[in-house]
Amino acid sequence: MKKKRGLARLFEIAGEKKNLLILAGILSAVSACCMLVPFLSVYNVINELLQNAGDIKSVDRDYMIQWAWIAFAGLVGGLLLLYASLMSSHLAAFRILYGLRIKLSEHIGKLSLGYLNSTSTGTIKKTMEQNIEKIETFIAHTIPDLVNVATTVIVMFAIFFSLNGWMAIVCLFSIILGISVQFVMMFGKSGQEFMRTYFDTQERMSASAVQYVRGMPVVKIFGQSVHSFRQFNKEIQAYKTYALKVCDTYQSGMVIFMVLLNSIVTFILPAGLLILSREPSNIAFAAVYLFFIVLGPGVASPFYRLSFLAQNTKTIDEGVARIDRIFEEPPVPETFEPKIPESYDITFENVSFAYDNVKEATRTEALKDISFEAHAHQITALVGPSGSGKSTVANLIPRFWDVQKGEIKIGGVNIKDIPSEHLMDIVSFVFQDSFLFFDTLYENIRVGNPNATEEQVITAAKAAQCDEFIRRLPDGYNTLIGEGGVYLSGGEEQRVSVARAILKNSPILVLDEATAFADPENEHKMQTAIQELIKEKTVIIIAHRLSSIVSANQIIVLKEGEIVQHGLHSQLSQTEGLYKKMWDAYTDTFQWTLVK
Repeated sequence: MKKKRGLARLFEIAGEKKNLLILAGILSAVSACCMLVPFLSVYNVINELLQNAGDIKSVDRDYMIQWAWIAFAGLVGGLLLLYASLMSSHLAAFRILYGLRIKLSEHIGKLSLGYLNSTSTGTIKKTMEQNIEKIETFIAHTIPDLVNVATTVIVMFAIFFSLNGWMAIVCLFSIILGISVQFVMMFGKSGQEFMRTYFDTQERMSASAVQYVRGMPVVKIFGQSVHSFRQFNKEIQAYKTYALKVCDTYQSGMVIFMVLLNSIVTFILPAGLLILSREPSNIAFAAVYLFFIVLGPGVASPFYRLSFLAQNTKTIDEGVARIDRIFEEPPVPETFEPKIPESYDITFENVSFAYDNVKEATRTEALKDISFEAHAHQITALVGPSGSGKSTVANLIPRFWDVQKGEIKIGGVNIKDIPSEHLMDIVSFVFQDSFLFFDTLYENIRVGNPNATEEQVITAAKAAQCDEFIRRLPDGYNTLIGEGGVYLSGGEEQRVSVARAILKNSPILVLDEATAFADPENEHKMQTAIQELIKEKTVIIIAHRLSSIVSANQIIVLKEGEIVQHGLHSQLSQTEGLYKKMWDAYTDTFQWTLVK
């Protein structure tokens, strides 16, 4: 089935709360009719005055006062109904946005890391925040406004044609001419291209802004201005160039549109005088003529709104298209015949993997036909130079990516046959770069097991050697982390991550240099925490500090995506090869001295 696009897609999203929006539309339509009542009152008052122009004392004052009250009632009723309409549409909008954000978040969570790595943080952030938020504008405002404008225009021209067809045609001609210019300008090829460029430049600028903020310490240390961050400056300049180009391109069409809509009375005056010249004594037409002069320019108001709505809807439509692109990304496929492993040995059988960059049409080989087995209840260490494939091996185990060749098995079961949710349950990660949520320390640890009791959380914190520093904080475990709270050191953050993993208690554990940020004073505490964590588990350690893996049951040495050595530290450190060179270089660093 073909995916809906444009307005059809926007109305499909809005249709999730159809009843509320139908109610909003009905209230908006009745409101539009009520808001025209004052104009009808004006016509009746003018007509009364002209009918008694020869003897002003004979004007029916009660009749005029009655129409004044009718005008007031129509205005108040219209405003109240419009308020009720907007309340209904906003209620529908907020419920739809909540559901859409939840669905999008869940879908992103099911995508492979390959997609997330090739998509900038700024792009996803803009989609989750701004693009979804703009849908609220369409549902809460555009739909009721479209109904209101359509009702206003239909009723107004019904009144116009009932009063005088020729005068109504004159008004309609100038409006159609103006809208045609605007339509060609906005929905032509150049208009669509500008909208895509607008979103592309915004997303690139947003991504560069995130990088710039993260790189602020470097910018400050080296005394550089924003211009030193070339990419950010480049994106700002590109956005400026685009904005000026849009203004130059749309300028002529917008001027014509505005002039034509504001010139309705210019068309009405000669047309009315021509008709009146043929029947100078026609008092009834004189009232109609004055009514057109008064109300004619007011016809432009709903069309201004319509023009704004069309332009705004085009922007929203492009944002929805980008949301749908994320939904169209295929999630990591689930097996139709799920299997649960009974043991937790990890086996790589002739595994090859490459990183594909679709946008740049490039392919980077990361692993080449590697095979090894990590036994349960043992420690397997991965070592090698940067870019040798250590992190790739670790990331393939929980299916952050799927292998292109070969198989990865846990307990003899291909990981593609294990349900993703169960696979996530049996694998724990402690990353080198720890991430803490903007929440309390208690909740940050409880992420490892949302069903854990307070006692279990504290026990995990103690095992991870972080209970002591947590209790020194202003609010202990209830201390808020991040903006408005406190910031932890790198070593403290890593210990909180270890506490999470201890609380999760998964049978398989992947450690990405968990002591990387530990200072000498705290390294012993980190090692103690890790010893507690790895008990009775299948452990994969990505090691940069070789002293941390000398007791590993197996060391696998990687170079350029291939296994070049494997064995125990005692064997590898005495055998000529890459590991010995790395170990010798590591031990030699202890002899370094600084010379003036």
